Amino acid sequence: MNADFKIELIPHNQMESILPLVGLLNKGTIAYAILQKRLKAILNMGGYECIGVYDSEELIGVCGLWVLNKLYSGKHVEPDNVFIKKEYRSRGVGQLMMDFLFQYAKEIGCEGSEVNCYVTNEKGQKFWERQGYKPLAYHYFMNF
Repeated sequence: MNADFKIELIPHNQMESILPLVGLLNKGTIAYAILQKRLKAILNMGGYECIGVYDSEELIGVCGLWVLNKLYSGKHVEPDNVFIKKEYRSRGVGQLMMDFLFQYAKEIGCEGSEVNCYVTNEKGQKFWERQGYKPLAYHYFMNF
């Protein structure tokens, strides 16, 4: 892995920098203005952070994370909108983000982590299983 990669939590006042990568993650199906509006609402809710991985000054990977408490799992982190630029994949960036995420979660007193992964994302499922996640339930969603 490139020793020049830098990883850190992105300050809230710089959070909009993640939107170009989130746009790529969603294959351009969500307008940038909608992503901006949603991000603003998310930040106003609280409990959301984002890990950024940089090659020099270029943001090459993001991993949003929610700090949550649920009755069945206690305090935990949930990675969200995990994306690495195509040219940086298979270079250890995902593992770097997960190592950072899990260390951060332990530091803030989390008991574990849960993640959602699209049923069509076989590579993602394999990645999460390599990280130690195990399928627990189905995640359903309904648009109104």
